Amino acid sequence: MLTDWFGPLGHGAAEAGDLMEENHRQDAAADALILGRRTFQDFRGCWPQRTDDTTGITDYLNRVHKYVVSSTLTEPAWENSTIISSDPIEHVRALQQQDGLDIVVTGSITLTHALIRARLVDEYRLFVYHSVQGRGRRLFPDGHEIPLLRLTDSKAFRSGVTLQRYASASPTTPGPL
Repeated sequence: MLTDWFGPLGHGAAEAGDLMEENHRQDAAADALILGRRTFQDFRGCWPQRTDDTTGITDYLNRVHKYVVSSTLTEPAWENSTIISSDPIEHVRALQQQDGLDIVVTGSITLTHALIRARLVDEYRLFVYHSVQGRGRRLFPDGHEIPLLRLTDSKAFRSGVTLQRYASASPTTPGPL
């Protein structure tokens, strides 16, 4: 059955141990999560209330500081959340100037497109799942120049999921794509 949501561990929990280890490694290296409103609301509707989560994802999402880009939300209703109602590009630039760990974006394709156009993406971490959704918005949409990327790492997990890590050639040079 094709749905719009999938489990972050792939198809088999028994095969997902190494993938979960990678997720935890990345979570430990990040102290900020930037989300668009729709992704934030989807996450907020699922994760904070989970009491049966043995993966640690709920704990991480409750703990990490979440920055929500929205012109309509006024109250995030989730601990450690801040609403960004003005220019998200300037907020991300300011966050990048602060001391801290990684700043991560997940989902939130409209926001991701804006960050790519502003050349604020230092690294792309692309998890490739072995299933085809058949629709959806592209990371690099038609009409946008793909930034120069350099492969820095590639891993295959027992579940068949792969992770490709790419560095941006010049992530902080603003300009049109």
